[in-house]
Amino acid sequence: MNRYSHSVVVEHDMDLTEREFEWTQADFQRVKALIYERAGINLHDGKQAMVYSRLARRLRETGFQSFQSYLAWLERQDQQEWQEFVNALTTNLTAFFRERHHFEVLSQYLRRRQGHGSTRIWCSAASTGEEPYSIAMTAVETLGSVPHVKVIASDIDSKVLATATRGVYRVDGLRGLSQEQVRQFFLRGKGANEGLVRIKPEVRQMIEFVNINLVRDGWPITELFDAVFCRNVMIYFDFQTQRQVLERIHRVMKPGALLFVGHAENFSDARDIFVLQGKTVYERR
Repeated sequence: MNRYSHSVVVEHDMDLTEREFEWTQADFQRVKALIYERAGINLHDGKQAMVYSRLARRLRETGFQSFQSYLAWLERQDQQEWQEFVNALTTNLTAFFRERHHFEVLSQYLRRRQGHGSTRIWCSAASTGEEPYSIAMTAVETLGSVPHVKVIASDIDSKVLATATRGVYRVDGLRGLSQEQVRQFFLRGKGANEGLVRIKPEVRQMIEFVNINLVRDGWPITELFDAVFCRNVMIYFDFQTQRQVLERIHRVMKPGALLFVGHAENFSDARDIFVLQGKTVYERR
């Protein structure tokens, strides 16, 4: 789940007649309740095969022989195994400048804000980093080499966030970028790092990476945002959780700030707090 990049990957159910561990409906219902409580993710029955496959790896890694014993142990654990549990059940699909029209809107918005002080942007589903780096690159291209823009990039998944923080990617992952953008924003690897690129330090320093669970209280946010990217996250939540998260996001945005959402997301029921301004772009009331 652009995991919180939380983005959609279609997973085909495997044949569960041949499986290493016993897998019952009760096991699935227990997992479903735990991931909903922990991350607000609403799993439907069609995800049983995916859940089995992902969590079977955790059973092997932790040495348990059944889901029942693993889940009983999980409920007694501290944050570390809960984080592994959430990591296992979230899916990331992201790319540089994905849904490019959003970055065109962002560029226009940044131009309008020139002369109004620094701009704070929250990328709430950072995944492996392509989205927040695309935001930072857009700011540099629009405002110049040292823009007064700060990007807070968060995700629920600690592993993808570590990848994002490193800022190292394969060259073939840059297909959506022009040669000029590659030259301007990346350093090419040599020798053992041939075929890899690293985000340049001046772009990396615009971004602060932090682990945030959108459905939990205590977001480490002290200043309001001028724009929020929350794309392909809400599709994993039920209506009640969507509304709660939208209200929380609303509280950390300045009046008139922009909210960018995924192409499959529609918040017409939240017209009291957000007004549609264009294709999957809302303005905070």
